[in-house]
Amino acid sequence: MMAGNAAGNAAPLTDTQQVARRTGDFLTRKLWIPKVLYAALPFFYILAGIAAFLATLYISDWFWVLPHYLLFSAACVHMGFLVYRRRRQRRQS
Repeated sequence: MMAGNAAGNAAPLTDTQQVARRTGDFLTRKLWIPKVLYAALPFFYILAGIAAFLATLYISDWFWVLPHYLLFSAACVHMGFLVYRRRRQRRQS
């Protein structure tokens, strides 16, 4: 229910508002993964970035997919090093 007017009467939520509320709950809940996967995550990002970069070597022509591979590669390597560096800084402090 949602406050609909100054008198304090509650106005019913529309279908769209109800879906948005349920989706927000789903997207903001915590996700728990095993410790081994959590520890390996930065290395997975870095390996995925390197693999995507190496895949661009096998593209013989300038296809539309090449810039996407390069962007994905750079983003994965960057995120892998970022996550690794932040975790290492927290352990040291």
